[in-house]
Order: sequence, then C-alpha cells, then structure tokens
Amino acid sequence: MWRMATRTAAFFDLDKTIIAKSSTLAFSRSFQAGGLISRRAVLRSAYAQFVYLVGGADHDQMEKMRQFMSQLCAGWDVATVNQIVAETLHHIVDPLVYDEAVNLIEEHHLAGREVIIVSTSGSEVVGPIGEMLGADRVIATRMQIVDGRYTGEIDYYAYAETKAEAIRELADRHGFDLARSYAYSDSVTDAPMLEAVGHPHAVNPDKELRRIAVANEWPVLLFAKPVALRSRVRLPPARPTLAALAVGGAVAVGGAILVGAKRRGQSA
Repeated sequence: MWRMATRTAAFFDLDKTIIAKSSTLAFSRSFQAGGLISRRAVLRSAYAQFVYLVGGADHDQMEKMRQFMSQLCAGWDVATVNQIVAETLHHIVDPLVYDEAVNLIEEHHLAGREVIIVSTSGSEVVGPIGEMLGADRVIATRMQIVDGRYTGEIDYYAYAETKAEAIRELADRHGFDLARSYAYSDSVTDAPMLEAVGHPHAVNPDKELRRIAVANEWPVLLFAKPVALRSRVRLPPARPTLAALAVGGAVAVGGAILVGAKRRGQSA
C-alpha cells in the first residue's frame, strides 16, 4: 500500500565533513607500533593523508592506495577487529570531530530528523563513530568475510552514485521525504548524494564540488574547529593497550580500506 513520505533525514559524509581527516589513514601510526606495517607503509599513508587533506588526490592515486590497504587487511580476524576498534577508536577519532558538525547533528535531531552517516570507509569504523556521534543509522562499505576473516575483497562499496542509490532505497523503506531532507559532503564524488535531497550543502568542498555548489546555489559551509568529542558528549572510559592500539589501527583500515577513492576520485 502506498503511503506519503512524511519523515525527514540529514545525510552526512564522514571524512572532512564530520571528521577533519581520513578516518582510515589516521590509524597508520598505530599499525606500525604493533609491527603490522612497515615504516615505508606509514610514510606512504602519511603522504596519502596529506594529498587527501589538500584536495589534490585524483582517482588513480586513491585507487592505488585503496588496493594497497586491501592487501594489508586480508586475513585479519573479524572478532579481533571489532573488539579493538571498540576499545581504541575514540583515542584517535575523538579529537578530530568538527564542532560545527556536532552542532548540526544536534540541530537536526532537535528538528525531529534522523541523522545518517554515509561513508566510503568500512562499517567496522563507521558504525562505532556513528554511535559515538549519536547517529541513527550508517551506510558504509562492507568487506567480504570468509570463516571469520577478511578476504581483502569488497561485498558493498559505498561510493559515488552507490551512495545516492542507498539513500533512495533507505527513503523508500523508511518513508523519508528526500525533497525535505538534507545532505552534507566535501567531495565532488558525492555530488549524486547531494543531488538526491532537497537541501544539499557543500562542506569544505574540493574545487569541483565548490564549482557545482556555486552553479546550483547550494550553501557552502566551512568547518574549521576540530573539538574533543568528550567535551560535547559523554564517552566511555578508555581501555587502551599498546597491542590494542596497534592492532586496532590496522583493523580499522582493514574494515575501512575504502576510504580510498574519496576525492575526484576520492568516506570508518
């Protein structure tokens, strides 16, 4: 039976929209601490982070990094990943959250809208981050799992047009009126996601997304104030160990290997 869509939602990209860095690459130092990756791999991740932050990464560069990280995560134990991410995530992510994004999330909740994070990063990272932020749902990349371990392959890649398709499917299932809903992202690859709603916003946009936003008269927001999330919401006490930090970092990338392709070509 057909029913009118009466609910509304706010859809947020994650990296450089809610969080000031790549939620995946931020863990590279922890990988090295546990002996999971080499110093060379850490330097490569640091370079990718730099390129990502200044907005100069093209699709080919980020695709190479995605493939590199996919190879790293193959064979990791899923249960270990989930446990360590839960224990260590806020140590790395907590200081990176934009205060302006937290304010927006709170405002949308007060207005009665569901808040949904839509990210190319892996569900192992995006799910816990969403919980930290009070998001109602997350849409994220899912890694293939066989016998409790990651194979390095991808079951579902939340990227570009696929994000828009997921938003439309979610709206159909839950009765969201997309014409009255909101979306936020920094990347031109998320233009389809922004176009799927009636109130798109470009946040810290790359050059191409800024051009599209100006041409379509979309609001352009500049977020510049990372804040410790614990100063805004109550977080659980930390239980870190060196091993947990190291393995947790590696695991996070394993689950979120797909931060990749976030710039033009290319978001835990």
